[in-house]
Amino acid sequence: MTFRQFLSILVARKRLFIAILLGVLIPAVALSFLLPKRYTAVASVVVDVKPDPLSAIAYQSLMTPGVIATQIDILQSERVARRAVRTLRLTEVPQVRQQWQEAQNGEGDIETWLIDRLQRDLDVKPGRESSVINVSYVAPDPRFAAALANAFVQAYIETSVELRVDPAKQYSSFFDSRAKEAREALEKAQSKLSAFQNEHGLIMTDERLDVENQRLNEISSQLVMVQSLSAEASSRQAQANAGSGDKMFEITSNPVVASLRADMSRSEARLQEISARLGDKNPQVIELKASINELRQRIDAEVKRLTAGVGISGNISRQREAQLRADLEAQRAKVLKLKQVRDEGAVITREIENAQRNYDNIMQRQSVTSIESQATSSNASVLTSASAPIEASFPKIPLNIALGIFVGALLAVGVVMAAELRDRRVREIDDIQELLGLSIIGVLPGPKSKRSIGFAAGGAQRQRLLGSAPVSKAA
Repeated sequence: MTFRQFLSILVARKRLFIAILLGVLIPAVALSFLLPKRYTAVASVVVDVKPDPLSAIAYQSLMTPGVIATQIDILQSERVARRAVRTLRLTEVPQVRQQWQEAQNGEGDIETWLIDRLQRDLDVKPGRESSVINVSYVAPDPRFAAALANAFVQAYIETSVELRVDPAKQYSSFFDSRAKEAREALEKAQSKLSAFQNEHGLIMTDERLDVENQRLNEISSQLVMVQSLSAEASSRQAQANAGSGDKMFEITSNPVVASLRADMSRSEARLQEISARLGDKNPQVIELKASINELRQRIDAEVKRLTAGVGISGNISRQREAQLRADLEAQRAKVLKLKQVRDEGAVITREIENAQRNYDNIMQRQSVTSIESQATSSNASVLTSASAPIEASFPKIPLNIALGIFVGALLAVGVVMAAELRDRRVREIDDIQELLGLSIIGVLPGPKSKRSIGFAAGGAQRQRLLGSAPVSKAA
């Protein structure tokens, strides 16, 4: 079917087409004017993504769809709706109570029933690729719709604050009890350290242990020195006992012994001279021999005296060594005991430090949670408040008229085409050609035509009368 044939069918059955079109359009227009008007009020909130100034915890740098979906669920929750109902005191409105009586016969909770009714007309949608959430409410009264939209937004913001503050209050109470326990533990550790210091007469901040260690080192150095002297004295005494005492440094360097030995050497030299000249019987020789013997006795006596002094010095060194060894052991025992006491005190000191650190951490967390529990704002704020709309959002008369025309025209075309298929008629020359399969050689004008028809007519009329295909015998 060509478009020309389609138009010819519509023109031929125009009455049916117009009747069906008007039959759909008139009820649609009438229904649009008869339906009660409903108004849509829209408010919007924005979810902020800047860092939290209280807890110093940054929200996500990019608002994820999950966060926006969570905020939408909170907006549509029963908790927010209940708060909005209580804010507007809708349960105290007589008309509302009357509607509840008629709908529920006074059974159930009016607040729950009202929440269910309000949530049906609430629509929450996120902004496109943004952190803005649009809250719209539909109601017959424009002012009521605006009031409900603003009430839901305000209830959402207050609920967001509660959702943030309530856990902070719980944590604050928790940290209060923990802070009390931590303070008691710190005081107990400090009392333990004080009692320990009083018991042992020790101050953990003094340098007593360092002084005792220094004294121990000094005694050890003295002992080493005395041990060296004692060993040297023992060696000299052994040398003296072995008969080599006259070769000792103390004896050879002694001026008395040196003087006596010099006198004896001179006397022996003179004795040899006189003996060679006078003989052994000479009184001078005898006198010199007696003098030499006396000098030798004096030297031996002096050597014995000095050797005895070396033994006494060795005994003194050994006694000093024994004394220093005893002092060293006593000092070592004292240092070990002091170190043990100091270690016990260090353990108590570490307990105090741990208790202090734990107490400081708890107090810091308590301070943060205490501030958060007193917060009055959340990360959501009102972007635009709803105002009473001037034009109704339903019914939309222009849209309904357009839809009525479209649906009526579509239905009318369908009915016309169905009627044409049931009663097929010739509307155009092409219909004859399709039905008979023959070429057209001429067209007779209708009775109302004002033109004269004839083969003599020229121009365009002749072209209409003559077919382009060859004429068959049947034609």
